[in-house]
Amino acid sequence: MAALLQVTDLHAGYGRAEVLTGLNFRLEKGQVVTIIGPNGAGKSTTLNALMAVLPSRGQVVFDGTDLSDVTLEERVMLGLALVPEKRELFGTMPVEDNLVLGGYRAMKQRVPDWKGGLERVYTLFPRLKERRTQLAGTLSGGERQMLAVGRALMSSPKLLMLDEPSLGLAPLVVREIFRIIETLREAGTSILLVEQNARAALEVADHGYVLETGAIALEGPAAELAGDPRVVETYLGSKKARD
Repeated sequence: MAALLQVTDLHAGYGRAEVLTGLNFRLEKGQVVTIIGPNGAGKSTTLNALMAVLPSRGQVVFDGTDLSDVTLEERVMLGLALVPEKRELFGTMPVEDNLVLGGYRAMKQRVPDWKGGLERVYTLFPRLKERRTQLAGTLSGGERQMLAVGRALMSSPKLLMLDEPSLGLAPLVVREIFRIIETLREAGTSILLVEQNARAALEVADHGYVLETGAIALEGPAAELAGDPRVVETYLGSKKARD
């Protein structure tokens, strides 16, 4: 089966500092794939390279298209959507205006009833509907994360990429964010999830990759990785510690 995303020998970094040293992974349509690993391993760098925020070398094939000479804007139009770690909302604009701006791709491609995406987002995030006239900059951290995900979903992406969606959020909000990811998975949304909360990420994912110092150290079905002694010891903690 042809992968929705196939990454081969990807190298990327910042200036002369190479962070990714030959990354290889794939994602099938409808899958949730997670990349876990320590700080500095290259998780966010991977997403930024896939989105062409950072220059890279190697091969990235998305939905049958080689992205070697494809710009960031063109990748958005092809159906890639990134929710960055810092969320990058328009803080002085209302919630609903942020969402409408997220629908630019769908509007440009004349997706039928693209504005209907608003109601779909509001169904997924009822709190955003309650705050649709509120300025994005006045939302709580959890609400801002919901808005960032909702804005990305407005583009009807073929692949939703999430960079540390639980970062800086209270445990109760983290559970809500991962419940939403589970709901999206059940709806058939393809998701690439970069996350430091390894336990939560592996619980929601179909397949997982462990990234260490710019390359894949381990991979496999998420349930198997969650039981791998090396993953448990390094990223999940011992059972005794969990209890």
